[in-house]
Amino acid sequence: MNRIVFATGNEGKMREVREILGDLGIPVVSMKEAGLHPDIQENGSTFEENALIKALTVHSLCQDIVLADDSGLEVDYLGKQPGVHSARWMGEDTSYEIKNQEILRRLSGTSGEDRSARFVCVIAAVFPDGTTAETRAVIEGQIADAPRGEGGFGYDPIFLLPDRGLTTAELSAEEKNEISHRGKALRQMRPTIEGWLREEKTGVRWKLPE
Repeated sequence: MNRIVFATGNEGKMREVREILGDLGIPVVSMKEAGLHPDIQENGSTFEENALIKALTVHSLCQDIVLADDSGLEVDYLGKQPGVHSARWMGEDTSYEIKNQEILRRLSGTSGEDRSARFVCVIAAVFPDGTTAETRAVIEGQIADAPRGEGGFGYDPIFLLPDRGLTTAELSAEEKNEISHRGKALRQMRPTIEGWLREEKTGVRWKLPE
C-alpha cells in the first residue's frame, strides 16, 4: 500500500498534515514512523531548494509519496531574517522562546509597518515514479509586542494577525489550518496527490495541474 511520508519529526507539523491529508485513504506518517533516518543537508538558499532537498533525500530511501516543507518567518525590519534559516537561527539547539525574545528585542521601539512579517511555506512532493511538484503559500502579519497564546509552535506566539487581533498561537487547530501558510500550501498540493492516486487506481494518466 502506498503511504505519504512527511519529511519531519515535528509533531506539530504532523498534526497539521494529518488534519488536511488524513482522509485521502492512505496512511500519512512521519519519517520516524516510517523507520527512516536520513542525513538531510539543508544547504539550499531558498525555501524551494530546501524543501526539494529534503523530499528527494527521503525519497531515496523509500518508494512512497514523500512530502517535505521548508518554512520560516520573514521579518522585514530584520532584512527578512530569520527566513530560510528560521529553524537554525541562533543555533539549532536554541529554544524558540529565546529566539522569539530576541526578535522582540531587536524590534523594540518599532510600531506599525515596521513590524511587518510573514510566514512562508513551500511544500515539495516526490512521487514513486520520481515526478516532483511544489507549492508555495504565504500568510502576512506583524510581530506582536509580546508572546501570546499556548497553541501552535515555533514563532507562532509572536506572529500577530492584525485583522483578528490574535497571534497564531491563540488560534484553534482548525482556525490555524484554515489560514496558515502550511495549511494553504498543503491544500494547494492536495489535488496533485489526488491525481496521482487516481492514476494508480484507474490507470488513467495524470498530469500536474497547470
